[in-house]
Amino acid sequence: MATHGAGTKRATTTNKAARLLDLSRLTSRAGRTLTGVDRVERAYLCAFLDSDVPCYGLVRTQLGYILLGRQGMEALRAASVDGRMVAGILPILRKRAVGRQPKALLSKMLRKYLPSGTTYVNTGHSNLSKRVVKALGKLPEARIAVLIHDTIPLDFPEYQADGATERFAKFLQRACDSADLLIYNSQQTEQHVHRHASGVLPRGIVAHLGIDFATAEPRELPEGLPPKQPFFLTVGTIEPRKAHGVLLDVWEVLEEELGNETPTLLICGSRGWKNESVFRRLDALDRSSHVQEVAGLSDGAVACLMDEATALLFPSYAEGFGLPAAEAAHHNTPIVCNDLPIYREFLGNIPVYASSGDAKLWYQCVMNAYRTALEKEGGVETEARRWSPPTWEAHFERVLPLI
Repeated sequence: MATHGAGTKRATTTNKAARLLDLSRLTSRAGRTLTGVDRVERAYLCAFLDSDVPCYGLVRTQLGYILLGRQGMEALRAASVDGRMVAGILPILRKRAVGRQPKALLSKMLRKYLPSGTTYVNTGHSNLSKRVVKALGKLPEARIAVLIHDTIPLDFPEYQADGATERFAKFLQRACDSADLLIYNSQQTEQHVHRHASGVLPRGIVAHLGIDFATAEPRELPEGLPPKQPFFLTVGTIEPRKAHGVLLDVWEVLEEELGNETPTLLICGSRGWKNESVFRRLDALDRSSHVQEVAGLSDGAVACLMDEATALLFPSYAEGFGLPAAEAAHHNTPIVCNDLPIYREFLGNIPVYASSGDAKLWYQCVMNAYRTALEKEGGVETEARRWSPPTWEAHFERVLPLI
């Protein structure tokens, strides 16, 4: 394990030094839909299992730590298909664990089961604790690689749950102090980490995240979806950063002007935190409203809506990567989003960009997309866009040789 400024040795498939993937975040999602960060952790799980390099998984629980070998990791992969983690996964993992120890004996467990030169990989922004770093420091020639998704908790503390900004600041500082390699999901994230970090940073690499596109599954849609009339879609946790209030403002104007001809707005996502004003507005909606809130949809159901939507609306004030926008581009669904550097980086000129602070501009963008959809129904076709999405294959071609 290196300190500030240390280089990383390039590994190949002939280098059998083991990889240890932290799976604490993915396991914690038992019974719930996976978030974007969860899906990245799962992608690393699959990549490690599909490689011939020895691999292990580390899971922090309330009782201590579980160390998984390939059998346990395969069980976790099988339990997290279709964008959800099955409930009751921990008992399954405990039965398949290589080792289990209380927190105080983590170092002893790692030294017993892991070979020298093991690389610990953390992709979930969690469990990079003093205890874990100290335990790895006692494992001969151990190395640490950390994937940084964004610095949003530091850039926009007003949008965070209580304590989240402080926790992230400690995580980022520990990553910069202890890691041998920092993996950035974008040039934007790399720039932001350099802006926030103090001292000399470890070696870094930019590798865009791959995207797993679900197959549309109409049978998984709830009754009444998709709407019969044209509809717009927004996908993501209902939290202040996602700027749902902008869309609600636009739809109030649309309903006043268009009445029964107003297109439907589908807000797909679970309710988050510190967003009481938006929650009150959603709770006040009646059956006649053209705004619908839908939670708990499967990946296949969301893909089906993406196929049919007039446009994806994404006014989010900040994003680390913005997977829904990438999914919309894959489905050739028009996109209206806030003008963020991350979208310019990997989507270029595909979206229509509109500042989230300009409700009038968002109204105009929605109306333009609505008129285009009506023209398409009348036989006027729009030109399909060509976009090559980032792939996990390309991501791991850059990352795996370094870990």
